[in-house]
Amino acid sequence: MRFSLYVVAAAMLYLPVAMAANEPYAGAIVRKDTAKTPKAEFNPGNMTDIMPTLEKKPAKDEEVEIYFSADELETNEATGVILAKGNVIVTRGQMELKSDRLWYEQQKDVIVADGNVVLTEADGSVLYTDEIRLSDKMSRAEVNKVKVLMRDESRIWADTFVKKSNNNKQMRNASYTACDMCAGKSPLWQIDARKVNYDAEGQNINYNDAVLRIKNIPVLYLPFLSHPAPEVKRRSGFLMTSMGSSSYLGQYIQPTYFWDVSDHTDVILSPYFTTDRGVVLGGQYRQYVYNGHIKAEGTYLEDNGADYNNRRGKKFNRPSHRGNLFLDARYELNDLWVANLDYNYASDVFYLKDLNLPYRDDAWLTSRLAFERFKGRDYAAIEGYYYTLTSYNLKERNDKEYRSRMKNMPTVAPFVEYENISDPSKYGSYFKTNISTASVYRENDEESQRLSMINSWELPYTSRYGEQYKFVASVKSDMYYVDDYQYMPNREYDGTLARIFPQVGVEWRLPFVRATDSTRQILEPVVVAAFAPDNKNDVEKIPNADSADAEFDDANILSLDRYAGYDRNDDGSRVSYGLNWSSYGNIMGRTSAFIAQTYQLSDESTFMRAVDEEERLSDYVGRVYASPNKYLDLNYRYRLDKDDFELKYSELGARLGTDIFSVYTSYIYLQPNQNSYYTTNERKELYLSVNSKLTKDWSAGIYDRIDLTRGGGSLEHGGHLTYEDECLRLAFVAKRYYYDNPSMDNDYEFGVTFFFKTLGGFGSE
Repeated sequence: MRFSLYVVAAAMLYLPVAMAANEPYAGAIVRKDTAKTPKAEFNPGNMTDIMPTLEKKPAKDEEVEIYFSADELETNEATGVILAKGNVIVTRGQMELKSDRLWYEQQKDVIVADGNVVLTEADGSVLYTDEIRLSDKMSRAEVNKVKVLMRDESRIWADTFVKKSNNNKQMRNASYTACDMCAGKSPLWQIDARKVNYDAEGQNINYNDAVLRIKNIPVLYLPFLSHPAPEVKRRSGFLMTSMGSSSYLGQYIQPTYFWDVSDHTDVILSPYFTTDRGVVLGGQYRQYVYNGHIKAEGTYLEDNGADYNNRRGKKFNRPSHRGNLFLDARYELNDLWVANLDYNYASDVFYLKDLNLPYRDDAWLTSRLAFERFKGRDYAAIEGYYYTLTSYNLKERNDKEYRSRMKNMPTVAPFVEYENISDPSKYGSYFKTNISTASVYRENDEESQRLSMINSWELPYTSRYGEQYKFVASVKSDMYYVDDYQYMPNREYDGTLARIFPQVGVEWRLPFVRATDSTRQILEPVVVAAFAPDNKNDVEKIPNADSADAEFDDANILSLDRYAGYDRNDDGSRVSYGLNWSSYGNIMGRTSAFIAQTYQLSDESTFMRAVDEEERLSDYVGRVYASPNKYLDLNYRYRLDKDDFELKYSELGARLGTDIFSVYTSYIYLQPNQNSYYTTNERKELYLSVNSKLTKDWSAGIYDRIDLTRGGGSLEHGGHLTYEDECLRLAFVAKRYYYDNPSMDNDYEFGVTFFFKTLGGFGSE
């Protein structure tokens, strides 16, 4: 893909050039008082500072006084001219003028200051010049050879500057940059203009004969340019243009128009003009009200392309009408209730990836409508959920399984939950009540309604020897209505079912601390015992809608309930034990390790069967975190077979190096699982990236994602080259994908991004 900077310039006529050039003299010492002599007190030979702070902002018609301080004062009674010399300081409101000398002609109402003139304006900008002339109650100003340091540290200089009584301003032969200035060197970029006008009434800044220079080389000429002044918060107009290239869209350009509908509502129109897919409509709508907001964004295209074959020769039809919609809304109904809506839609499984949109790597999209109540120690929610499967890897690998899971994707409405935690007693114990109900529907006609209540009592306790205890007792009550549920083929269940599940648990910890002058180590054994009956969860009668993904890892091994939802109870009695170790200090930095195992007292456990465990002893699970110094940061999680210590799960993330050169790697390994609700294949994936800060401003990086299983290979690789300093960011990015996606054969993306500080930028996302 080739882009000429001059071609880009033609598309960027609305580039907001020299934003910092606006209002360099906004509010420059405008005097409203009617006295003919400035109010001042002088002590000849000594600097007297008499600049009081005006704590009260003056009313609109109230006169704002001017205060002077100087080393010397001379008054010519015949001409009415007052001369101030030496460290002259003039203040008016939040403005301050400093100079070596100052003349005030009372009859003409003219002030002239010269010699190291520094004017600090109310907006924080600072003006530097050799001489300034103020008149007409200081509402008019004339300056030659002026330099201005803006509040954001950008700079502007001009040959002449004139401020009129109506607050309009005009500059000639002006230049602007946001870059640092080095003696004898040109800034990295600057904007030159023959004339710059500030329209106070219309709040516009207009440029004539503007030129963009990079290293003093002219690269872009605009005969006329206009943009809103910085004080304008919102106004309709064009924003920065994006451009790029991909294997699906081809080369594209994306202009963006902002429509200011009202103070609280706006619309952004951002269509794609592509070489391969024509016009892709895109836009965003936002509205803010006192109690909430709504945001909707989406795209739409008509695709008349041919069908696509995957690697196994299967043909897939791409819809002719494709699009997406993401909707987010929130509204505070009153002081207690809040309404939230999150709606996500994609026309087909490949669309988000084709256009590189958010959620493109998610296996499914979730839509949610919720009403939540918050009050003290109470919480209540009424929710509804809708799911759409978007796993293109699954569709390519097993289209039949994909269609089957699409029919099994649940719709949950309503899902109601209430939780109350009582105030603690004098012993620290408290009660917790949780009530939940859910109705689940599927396209295969399966239906279930659930009503659950959990009453629990908890008591945390610390002994005089430092032992930490936690006692828990709970009773869970469930009632189900089930229709057309098939746990196995030709075995269907309809009807109602009730169950009661009591559970008692105790947790014990005893931290041992060893401290020296340079380090502190903590060794903490942990034991958790849970006692509950074996009820086998009635798996042939109760569908599993919220507890299908049973994970056994370091995060939940010490939990009393290892399931994520209500449909499955963590039945059976067990004892879990583990060891925590951590070290803090100068020698090992921050380092910690954890390992744990569970012993199942019961003959059978629904949870252990779900994670492929048939014996009483579980596998070992644990984690290691190490950050001994600023050059290494490592996090590792694992699961080891209890008999031969074979790795069943392994997850590693590590960063090594400094900003000059660093390496980041992540690795994940997961054994195939045929017994869980969702069958999973073996997964071995490695991510490796290398980044280097070549110079103060230049940096580069490359990365690769690799599938290490049989028949795998590179999933994605790419790199970037970036230049970034105080005023400019220039980035070149290239990516290539090798996903099992029939709609993209070795997809690629390439983009170039320019970003000028204070002006904005353009390029690919």
